Amino acid sequence: MNNHVKTDVLVIGSGIAGSIAALTLAAAGREVTLITAGDSLFTGNTRLAQGGIVFHALQDNPRKLEQDILTAGWNLNLLRAVRYLCNKGPRILQETLIDTYHIPFAQKSADSWYLTREGGHSLARILCAADHTGQTIIERLVEHIEKTPNIRVLTQRTAIDLLTTHHHAQHMDFKFSLQNQCVGAYVFNSQMEKVETILADFTVLATGGVGQVYLHTTNSRGSIGSGLSMASRAGAKIMNAEYMQFHPTALYEGSSKADRRFLISEAVRGEGARLINSAGEAFMPRHDQRADLAPRDIVARAITEELLKSGDDCVYLDAANYVEADLKKRFPTIYEKCLEIGVDMARDPIPVVPVAHFFCGGVLVDNRGRTTLERLYAAGECSCTGLHGANRLASTSLLEGLVWGHSTALDIIKRTGNKSRLSRKLQSAIPDWVSLGEVKNDDPALIAQDWATIRNTMWNYVGITRTTARLSRAFSEMRNLSKNIQDFYKQTVISKPIIDLFHGCQAAYLITQAALRNKKSQGCHYRVD
Repeated sequence: MNNHVKTDVLVIGSGIAGSIAALTLAAAGREVTLITAGDSLFTGNTRLAQGGIVFHALQDNPRKLEQDILTAGWNLNLLRAVRYLCNKGPRILQETLIDTYHIPFAQKSADSWYLTREGGHSLARILCAADHTGQTIIERLVEHIEKTPNIRVLTQRTAIDLLTTHHHAQHMDFKFSLQNQCVGAYVFNSQMEKVETILADFTVLATGGVGQVYLHTTNSRGSIGSGLSMASRAGAKIMNAEYMQFHPTALYEGSSKADRRFLISEAVRGEGARLINSAGEAFMPRHDQRADLAPRDIVARAITEELLKSGDDCVYLDAANYVEADLKKRFPTIYEKCLEIGVDMARDPIPVVPVAHFFCGGVLVDNRGRTTLERLYAAGECSCTGLHGANRLASTSLLEGLVWGHSTALDIIKRTGNKSRLSRKLQSAIPDWVSLGEVKNDDPALIAQDWATIRNTMWNYVGITRTTARLSRAFSEMRNLSKNIQDFYKQTVISKPIIDLFHGCQAAYLITQAALRNKKSQGCHYRVD
């Protein structure tokens, strides 16, 4: 028997989707292995979500929310997924985050929630915890994970490849099977600098977004599209990869070389703040009748147009003259961050620019989180449920991660209840990792240059506005780079920087290919020609 780690369920990623999936599975008695590439469970994008999570207003109903999601998504949404979220989302939120995990969302009084409104929403229906909603949620979930004995947490683990019967099994019964199955993953242990083989009855991808393949992003360092890359190589279907959402308002800090941009939450505009240009004009009414509360793709393009016209480096978000709330109390994190660069948002307009923010596409899943690859599930930003269509409605991301993380767990619980376990024969047919390369050549200068090529190519050619010429140039450059990196990967001793570069390059190439194929300009995929 090979030296494998065996688990009921392998969850790759520790944001809201992965954490809820792990906790729900563990509560039903399943053995879960939860891996994260970071030193702790706090390294993903969930902790960065400021604005809030969609709940429901007093005068709300599922059809109103459905219409707002469809309008923001340019009606390219999958109606089945939209209705699933609208009908089940508020109840799942109530049962999990409020009743089970007791997340301290803001309240107006002892018996009523403080609900805010953001761009694209017709009503105030968003729960928040000041301007650090994601951080508050993930802190509480991690507390529970650490107290749950049947969740084994492995930090500093980077998934390299999904294990599949067609690609890896060394037995003809499995290679010739009509159905390809995912049976776990090869995982790099950064502490030990070795590759581990983790076999699982079911595997859940919850690896987050792809923002770090762009030059400017709000995303955490690990958001390189690893789930997208691994699923594609394993044979799972990828959907809507061209729809990358750019958030209109990230803090502009001059020529800062920070690895991510600080987000200025849409909730600031939800409270009444307005975008102004350097002349002090509130310009959004010229671009859309919904003005500053238009969907994100429209606002991001409007800002881009203003900057092209004026030649300025940024526009400004004026909360001081338009918001009645106590800004220091309502937005403490944003207030403090602005002060760091000498901006008092209670008196001064905030300099902002659009940046890469949320991936609306991903690994295709159904309402149970099932991908097109047997035994593989996906939840959260790495998945494509069809909910967002061509553009995501504000504050639906945390709810989507919650709902699909929960649904994924329930489906796996049902299936493991029927003893859907990997056979001993299949387990013994999966070999340990064999390193292809023998040269230790992960030169930081070479890797930094390749990342610079990826990020500049994606920002300049596959960005907020796109043309056939730009996309063709990007396709050519990413195809050549992808080939070079694959050759490099095969010759070089495995390491985390090499794995990340490989994943990031493949994810960028998949996005570029999808953007080039789609000739229709809609939502986040805006083709000016």
